Amino acid sequence: MKKAKKPVFFVVLMCILAFAYLTFFGIHTYYGDTKKVYIKGADEIRWGIDIQGGVNATFEPAAAEEGTDQPDFDDITKDDMDAAKSIIEQRLVGLNITDSEVYVDYTKKRIMVSFPWQAGEEDFDPESAVAELGETAMLTFRKGAEKTGEQVLTGKDVKKATAYADTDKTSGASGYAVSLELNDSGKEAFGNATTELAASRGQISIWMDDTCISAPSVNEPITDGNCRITGNFTWNEASSLANKINAGALPFKLATTSTNIISASLGEGALNAMLLAGIIAFCIIAIYMMIFYRLPGFVASIALFGQVVGTIACISGFFPNLPSFTLTIPGIAGIILAIGMGVDANVITAERIKEELNHGKTLNGAIELGYKRAWSAVFDGNITVVFVAVILMGAFGPTDSVFGTLLKPLFSFFGASTAGTIYSLGYTLLVGIILNFVFGIFCSRLMLASLSKFKFLRNRKLYGGAKIDE
Repeated sequence: MKKAKKPVFFVVLMCILAFAYLTFFGIHTYYGDTKKVYIKGADEIRWGIDIQGGVNATFEPAAAEEGTDQPDFDDITKDDMDAAKSIIEQRLVGLNITDSEVYVDYTKKRIMVSFPWQAGEEDFDPESAVAELGETAMLTFRKGAEKTGEQVLTGKDVKKATAYADTDKTSGASGYAVSLELNDSGKEAFGNATTELAASRGQISIWMDDTCISAPSVNEPITDGNCRITGNFTWNEASSLANKINAGALPFKLATTSTNIISASLGEGALNAMLLAGIIAFCIIAIYMMIFYRLPGFVASIALFGQVVGTIACISGFFPNLPSFTLTIPGIAGIILAIGMGVDANVITAERIKEELNHGKTLNGAIELGYKRAWSAVFDGNITVVFVAVILMGAFGPTDSVFGTLLKPLFSFFGASTAGTIYSLGYTLLVGIILNFVFGIFCSRLMLASLSKFKFLRNRKLYGGAKIDE
């Protein structure tokens, strides 16, 4: 406490204000119509489907029927689910929908898809888009690089595709490739085609519906049904290609079990109303804190503002190591709840300071003891909310996330069908609580201790105590 000199308050305040400016406006430059972003601002926030408007849909494996190749529900593996996810992602890109989210619940074997209204298209039909996503993909191998090339194989002729680490025997360089194993039904046709194309180093292109996903050159005849697709692949690229090929190789029919369509106008109206309500509520809270807790309330208002700014920064992608996060209506509720926890922490601290002053402590001693004795209550209250936030992110978020892996047993009860909405609540709540410790405890303590060094601010009444000047 003694180290908090007079300028500390202004240093902390200027840092918060500078942080707020960069968070809201970011840093970017324009070269003609090209925008280059250095620091993302609040306008980079990705709004959820429930705000921007769009579609939430859940897919499950269709029931197996006699006379079809549809596998039984219990026979569907994690690899099968990954392959189905990959094909849906490919179809979304084909529909020119790039701002989408696809989650897999491996426990209940569900695929959750969220995508916004297609920008610039007034007659966008979300129901037909959902239906198209659930259709079985058609994988074909064709001579040459064009869709009109002669068909060599279909997905049923592919047994398995696997991504693996590949080392060049000549140079020793390492990379990644995809191995392809064919069924007996495709070996002869593939062998004939590769024998024909090897002499001219022709290509065999791989198509998912009308999209070419790869077009490797043929270096030699392949007659045993085992080949490699090489290139400058990263692991993600090789794994993605293998999943797409496996997706086409599996006649995996999906059924839509739920569809939730939200109009863009409804979402926009809800967003505007919540933003206005949030600003009004924050101003009322700040006024309340300053009226009832005077100087500690003024400092608490600054700390709360910093907490809100920090939360927005974590959502917008301000920090390079934290990508932009999709903010939903429950996510906004998480921000509000975290602010409430911040108010509670500051109220507890201000009351403790008032109690110490009324027990005859000096101003410096009261501030120090007030924060020290409030710490345990603030910590206990906030850490329980952290547990709740972690459970929300684990139980309702992607099953392959950190929290999802740790809390995997909970999926049998909760599932991940609301990923992206409830998950957003957990994320903003967790970030807000962590920032509450930073701004509500650390920064507010520095600022209040600094202000108490000014003679005209050492009136005990300003801190809730009796009117005695020191």
